[in-house]
Amino acid sequence: MSAVILALAAGAVIGLALGALGGGGSVLAVPALIYLLGFTPVAATTASLVIVSVTSATALAGHAREGGVRWGTGLLFAAAGIVPAMLGGAAAGRLPNTVLTGAFAVVAAVAAIRMLRRRPAPESHRPVRPGRAAAAGAGLGAVTGVLGVGGGFLAVPALVGVVGLRMRAAVGTSLLVITVNSLAALALRAGTADGLDWAVIGPFAGAAILGAWDGKCLASKVSGPALQRIFALVLLAVAAFMLIDAVAV
Repeated sequence: MSAVILALAAGAVIGLALGALGGGGSVLAVPALIYLLGFTPVAATTASLVIVSVTSATALAGHAREGGVRWGTGLLFAAAGIVPAMLGGAAAGRLPNTVLTGAFAVVAAVAAIRMLRRRPAPESHRPVRPGRAAAAGAGLGAVTGVLGVGGGFLAVPALVGVVGLRMRAAVGTSLLVITVNSLAALALRAGTADGLDWAVIGPFAGAAILGAWDGKCLASKVSGPALQRIFALVLLAVAAFMLIDAVAV
C-alpha cells in the first residue's frame, strides 16, 4: 500500500478522534507516522505537531461557532502549562525511552479509568475557579512536557473531572488547549522541520481536517456520557499498546 494512501487513512482516523473526542490526535499520529509511514521518532513528533495544530484549529472553529468553547478556561489552561511543559521537556531528556513509554501508558490508563468510573458530567456548567483551572493546566503542561504529546487526551479528563465542564464543553475547550500547546511546541521544534516528507504530511493533514468535520457531526449526535465512555475506551487501547511496546523493548 502506498505511503499516500496510508497517510490518507491514518489522517482520517485521527481527524475523527480530534473532532468527536477533542483529543487523541497526537497519541495516534506519532505511532502512525513511525510504524506505518517510516518516519524517525524526531521527524514523526514534529510532523504530528504540524498535523495536530492544523486539524485542531479547524475543529476548534466549528465548535466555537456553536458556543462549545470556554475561552477563558482554555486559555488559562494553556498559559499555565507553558513553563511546566518546558521544564518537563528538559527532564524527559534524561529519562530512558522505555520509562517514558511506560509512564505514558500509566497516565493514559489512569485517566481512562477515572472517566469510566465517574458519574456523567452535569448538563449545565458550574462556575469555574481560576485557581483550579490554572493548577490543572500546569499539571497537564508538566505531563505533556515529559511525555512529548499534545495533551488533548489528558485535557478532556482534566476539564471534566477537575474543572467540572460538561463533556461537550470539555471537547471544544480541549481543542483550544491542543492548538495553543501544539503551536508553541512546534515553534521550539522549527529546526527539526528540515527534511520532512511534505508529500506525505500534506495528504495526512488534509484527511485529518476532513475527518475532524465528520467527527464534529458525530459529536452532535451522540450523548455526552456516550462520548465520555468512547473516549475512555480509546485511552485504554492506547495505554495497552504503549505498555506492550515498552515491555517488548
